[in-house]
Amino acid sequence: MECMGARNFGAMAAVLLSCPCPVWRSKTGVATQPQSSSSSSSAKQSVFNSNKRYRLCQVRSGVGSNSSRGMNDSCSSVAFKEGMFADEEDYIKAGGSELGFVQMQQKKAMSQQSKLADKLRPIATSGEGGGELDLVVVGCGPAGLALAAESAKLGLSVGLIGPDLPFTNNYGVWEDEFKDLGLDGCIEHVWQDTIVYLNDNDPILIGRAYGRVSRYLLHEELLRRCVESGVLYLSSKVERITEATDGHSLVACEHGIVVPCRLATVASGAASGKLLQYEVGGPRVSVQTAYGVEVEVENNPYDPSLMVFMDYRDYIKQKVQCLEAEYPTFLYAMPMSSTRVFFEETCLASKDAMPFDLLKKKLLSRLDAMGIRVLKTYEEQWSYIPVGGSLPNTEQKNLAFGAAASMVHPATGYSVVRSLSEAPNYASVIANILNQDHSKGKSTLERRYANISMQAWNTLWPLERKRQRAFFLFGLALILQLDIDGIRIFFHTFFRLPTWMWQGFLSSSLSSADLMLFAFYMFVIARNDLRLCLVRHLLSDPTGATMIRTYLTV
Repeated sequence: MECMGARNFGAMAAVLLSCPCPVWRSKTGVATQPQSSSSSSSAKQSVFNSNKRYRLCQVRSGVGSNSSRGMNDSCSSVAFKEGMFADEEDYIKAGGSELGFVQMQQKKAMSQQSKLADKLRPIATSGEGGGELDLVVVGCGPAGLALAAESAKLGLSVGLIGPDLPFTNNYGVWEDEFKDLGLDGCIEHVWQDTIVYLNDNDPILIGRAYGRVSRYLLHEELLRRCVESGVLYLSSKVERITEATDGHSLVACEHGIVVPCRLATVASGAASGKLLQYEVGGPRVSVQTAYGVEVEVENNPYDPSLMVFMDYRDYIKQKVQCLEAEYPTFLYAMPMSSTRVFFEETCLASKDAMPFDLLKKKLLSRLDAMGIRVLKTYEEQWSYIPVGGSLPNTEQKNLAFGAAASMVHPATGYSVVRSLSEAPNYASVIANILNQDHSKGKSTLERRYANISMQAWNTLWPLERKRQRAFFLFGLALILQLDIDGIRIFFHTFFRLPTWMWQGFLSSSLSSADLMLFAFYMFVIARNDLRLCLVRHLLSDPTGATMIRTYLTV
């Protein structure tokens, strides 16, 4: 961003510092302070609808979006009527028009994975003489299990509440990151290098080993940690979390069950708007969708020793006007052997989720054009990852973790490694605060519990993390506006950066200062049309203003 020049930067900074403070959406989606976003949205639209825009910055047309949006409206009305979601954004985070596929993915049978109820002791309810827990973790995914285990290991009485569902998504990770977590034993296959194809010439070797996580081994390892640390369990959906007269929390579950606790943390995924408050006026949530198949094939062109991180090559040489062509996608491929491969057609991000049926059609067309013949299908996968969107209100008492706490990387969709790596420190902060609370007098009750939440939230989202996220959101908004040629140009420039920069970006290890250096290098080595696109994006898109304001906050 240094390329703007001091005068332009200073002028923009003066405007940004005069912007109003954020407001918060309540658990019912109602703003607690007035908001005005019409001017920024209309300005954004006028810039990107201009006939003078460069092709690199061209916004993809909304072919078919009206019918898709109509379906969203219809489905969301039903969902809101049934009380399933807090608001439209919550519905989109849960799956939107693709909700049926998302639920089908969640309910896959994974018979090898143990049932939580078979391994963990049950939470004793009030009718069974149960007492108050120190901490309740809502949600039984990797983030929830990891946080529950780490918290209980520190001596807290911890209850885990949520539907007893298996891990169903295939997780891909950088091998070194999982080794650092002591979870390398959960990796079932390792490729010593990863490769990127942007066009037919000069594939890019990333120079970093990549692993496929065994869903079974990861689930059993996290469950083992919960068992050993004494985590209790209740298989139930959570309907609401309320505050008791003593300042503690009451977790209301199905069938009238209420679990009292001193503190509740929501780790039930991105669609947690009924239990948490989120900032109003933040960026609109976007969606990464991917359709995958694990298959036995003939004529596999990929080297089994390399994991295909992205293949953006044009598999259909002639230009075809069709709906799926409006969504830039790439192929993600894990060759388990020369004949068994997991292929996944991925839309990195879109404002309206690319439908799974279009992704499937595009994948099958790609395989056919590549001469790959499918002999047997072992599994289908429907991956739906909300990216971007607002941060939680860090002044609320209820805490959050994982995707519910907006910990998904806005530009890549990765979140599991961050959740697993931050669980020990987050649990330690919660434990220290709750342990200190025992020595305080009752006269400071209200202030104590406000401080508990603020200290924990500040650990999860310190200013440094907010600056990093603002930068990633700026990048996400840029990607959303590029066509397929623009994306190829962008990533060609990205992978010409110093290795530590683009590797650090992909693994979320760059500091906010590193990211500014990243932006400077990107601008210096970029083509002129990409430079112009970056400047226009910074000056016109709301995420540019938010990024600058966040960086200037002290």
